[in-house]
Amino acid sequence: MTKDIGKEFMEKTKYQYLEETDQEKELPQPPLELEYDSEEKLIDLPSVENMEVKNMDLLEIIESRKSLRKYDDIFLTLKELSYLLWCTQGVKQVVSRPATMRTVPSAGARHAFETYLLINKVEGIEPGLYRYLAIDHKLMVVDLDSEISDKITYGCRGQEFVKKSAVTFIWTAVAYRMKWRYGERGYRYLHLDAGHVCQNLYLAAETIDCGVCALAAFDDDEMNRLLGLDGIEQFVIYIGTLGKRIL
Repeated sequence: MTKDIGKEFMEKTKYQYLEETDQEKELPQPPLELEYDSEEKLIDLPSVENMEVKNMDLLEIIESRKSLRKYDDIFLTLKELSYLLWCTQGVKQVVSRPATMRTVPSAGARHAFETYLLINKVEGIEPGLYRYLAIDHKLMVVDLDSEISDKITYGCRGQEFVKKSAVTFIWTAVAYRMKWRYGERGYRYLHLDAGHVCQNLYLAAETIDCGVCALAAFDDDEMNRLLGLDGIEQFVIYIGTLGKRIL
């Protein structure tokens, strides 16, 4: 690794080094969501309206939150998964800019993430790798290989609780969605936004007797390969395992 590359990144992404952005050049902005094949198998997610969650105040949720690496062998319901996806990337409104207004903050409402899920234990869902289509609130099948859980676990540096989770959330960054507006400084914002998303997962999990463990220790190249990403224009930025608490 190049010595002091982190310091160089922080220095060279200061405002005085930034060039004219593509937004300032009046170039068209990238799509709000990556395209997908409409012929792919899609799974409708239930509405989160009238979702029954534990009656906890915010302070209690914050105080009880901690990273958990051991989970009960209990399946999530599809509605619980729908709730967690809504809390972490739910689209409340598509406005005319165009932009999406979501349940988490994002620099300039750029919302540069796509959510992939390693599903191990969700009622009615075949284990495998899926992608969340946030605007339509649906799941799309990506890979139902019987070994995908082992492969993702390997990509997460062999951390066994990945394949023992009910669901592992894998957030990927579509870099140009952020860079279009902010240039190279946008890479800073991608990492800030990842923290917003994962914290929402932690807090939402508390209300349905689940626990989360955020992961930054993963093999970037292997994870990108498993998800079919180029690692440059789109890449894995953060991961979070989730499962039912052992009560």
